[in-house]
Amino acid sequence: MINLKPHEIHKDIYQISLNDLASRGIKNIIIDLDNTIVPWGDMRITPELREWIKSLKTKGFRLCIVSNSNRGRIQYFASQLEIMSAPKRGKPFLRAFKSAMDMFDGNEYDTAVIGDQIFTDILGGKRMNLYTILVEPISKREFFGTKIMRILEKIVKRKGGSDEHNSAYKTGRSNRSSG
Repeated sequence: MINLKPHEIHKDIYQISLNDLASRGIKNIIIDLDNTIVPWGDMRITPELREWIKSLKTKGFRLCIVSNSNRGRIQYFASQLEIMSAPKRGKPFLRAFKSAMDMFDGNEYDTAVIGDQIFTDILGGKRMNLYTILVEPISKREFFGTKIMRILEKIVKRKGGSDEHNSAYKTGRSNRSSG
């Protein structure tokens, strides 16, 4: 059975230590779109997000959006942020993560996954043996299917160390010892 516990848990993407990722040998980041870097359904890019993406690039990270959102939306954000995308690849299926890793010419040791959902982002990343980072969803507004999955996520968090998960969300700390 796959361990669904992410390596790190943060309130948002801005709490992630880029220096820590670099020290782990991470060079490539597969990142979710909706409710990870932008609110679901929103087409605006905040200056804070642009600055964060710029800082990642400056530090030598390569990014690829992997999302189950529609192709046009994914390509719009990838174009605006000047990063790669692997649209409509069907997370958590392995092809979603493999296509991004092929673009990077990356491997399980130099690639991390950042997302807001356990059963798409974290599960897929774990299946590929990637470093996984879970962030809180930006917005409560979500796709109907995602709302259903959130109920299952709550159960998993309760059974899989909810105290640790919940306190990590509050503090933005890492859970570096879990595999």
